[in-house]
Amino acid sequence: MTANPRNALVAGAGIGGLAAAIALAARGIDVHVCERRSEFPEEGAGIQIGPNGSRILRDLGVEKFLETKIASPAALSVRDGATGRELTQLPLGSWIAERHGAPYWTAHRRDLHIALRARADAEPRITITRGTGIVSFENRRDGIRATAANGETFDAAVLIAADGLWSGLRDQISGSRKSDLIPVGKTAFRSVVPAAHLPPELVPNAVHIWLSPGAHVVHYPVSGGEDIALVVIADDVTRVEGWDSPIVADVVKAKVGTFAQPLRTLVDSADSWRNWSLYRMPRLTRWTSGRAALLGDAAHPVLPFLAQGAVMALEDAITLANAIPAHGGDMEPALGEYERARHTRVAKVAEASERNGRIYHMKGASALARNAAMKMAPPSRVMAGFDWLYGWKPGAC
Repeated sequence: MTANPRNALVAGAGIGGLAAAIALAARGIDVHVCERRSEFPEEGAGIQIGPNGSRILRDLGVEKFLETKIASPAALSVRDGATGRELTQLPLGSWIAERHGAPYWTAHRRDLHIALRARADAEPRITITRGTGIVSFENRRDGIRATAANGETFDAAVLIAADGLWSGLRDQISGSRKSDLIPVGKTAFRSVVPAAHLPPELVPNAVHIWLSPGAHVVHYPVSGGEDIALVVIADDVTRVEGWDSPIVADVVKAKVGTFAQPLRTLVDSADSWRNWSLYRMPRLTRWTSGRAALLGDAAHPVLPFLAQGAVMALEDAITLANAIPAHGGDMEPALGEYERARHTRVAKVAEASERNGRIYHMKGASALARNAAMKMAPPSRVMAGFDWLYGWKPGAC
């Protein structure tokens, strides 16, 4: 079968895959999304969406499906984990929206995914097939032929591999294997609790970060402010493939045993936790192979210390979608432009995230110096240091 030159196949119906499908469809391209799972999980965790991400979601028409489920925190409060004392309070809310022309949102990951699916379902150019995972592909003269685990084949002009950290297509596209993923010795434990569980001394409409040598904790409002998302990131040698495995609550409580009482009270209120082992991956030299390209975590997993992993997938999606019409639908040069545009940007974000992780978990004299520096630095000046991150717009590098 000859591939339709205006037809794309997306492997993976996660945040990046659905965003890519919506962006491509908006540019007149028919998109078939194949998702290996038969059902989308109802569990999940919170997600922070900086202005560089909310701007894209607005442009893709997703906001109207999400607006009742998001929160717009007014501030980011950083605290010493042991004492509970606030080290600094950084402006979000109207300050960051005015500075960057887009808001800072927090949401339940499930709600974001539901909104993306609703937007995709409203687009006649998009078809989503569940229970069909793409496992291999063949570049052909006139397109690409992909094969699913069940043996079914799909012809398209381009294949977008947005199949996540444990990508089954990364090896064929880049030569990088799953075994190349390197555990960092930390685990993220995630939960969601009713907002009523938040101790009264903690401001509800804010992102809170608690710092400690062996762990740090982040919590913020989701579900339109009705719930609080909790994530405890702690030293842990456990290795779990995937990011949605259940864990006994007592394990998480032990990780925050040295934290101040308000934080321990909040953690104690959660009776259901999921754990996610953190991995890094050596930087790939190649994200594309002929008419196939990696996107999101499949191309560049980013550690969660900057809350930018999913947003990088959104940036990938819009960059790729813009590159295709810019090259008149000629896929290989379009994918090459996408790869060149994203490499440096993603590397900078990944490095900044790792640096944040080291700062969060400092010990002894280094932690004291960090705390003193945070207390002294003007909050608006600190936030201005993130202009390079939050000010990104399609077409920027």
